[in-house]
Amino acid sequence: MGPGKRRLPQLRASNQTRSRGMVMTTGAFAPGRSGLVLEPTDRAPAEARCYIAKRFRELGCDDDYVARIVVTELVTNAYKHVGFGQIVVRVFQDKRDDLVVIEVRDDGTGLPVVRDEDHDATCGRGLLLVVQLVHDWGVRQLDEEGKVVWARCGR
Repeated sequence: MGPGKRRLPQLRASNQTRSRGMVMTTGAFAPGRSGLVLEPTDRAPAEARCYIAKRFRELGCDDDYVARIVVTELVTNAYKHVGFGQIVVRVFQDKRDDLVVIEVRDDGTGLPVVRDEDHDATCGRGLLLVVQLVHDWGVRQLDEEGKVVWARCGR
């Protein structure tokens, strides 16, 4: 593990693999946390941004800029690449290191892919941007159908 990287047992199950900076884990969606339920439409990212801004204020966080970018990318991927079922967004503070965790759950089985940097690309750079902005991120495939894509952001 490189400098500045920390293991987070609660977010990572013992069954995990690393791929292009992503941690894929198995396990359940973190129980006991409320969230925003969205339909997979083009309005979902805007609604998720409003929710992030509200949750950051509730958590006493001053700067939600990166979190709004991250949730926009993750929710957009969920509605564009899955397109069915509900999207659930949850935000909570990891008390151990004072970072904020954003989780986006969808019913899709496909895993997100970080594409190589392409300066001529007009789409497909969202996850590459997320990887550059967050402290850590990954995917948990759920025991039931679907997955959770999570990212840990600064406050």
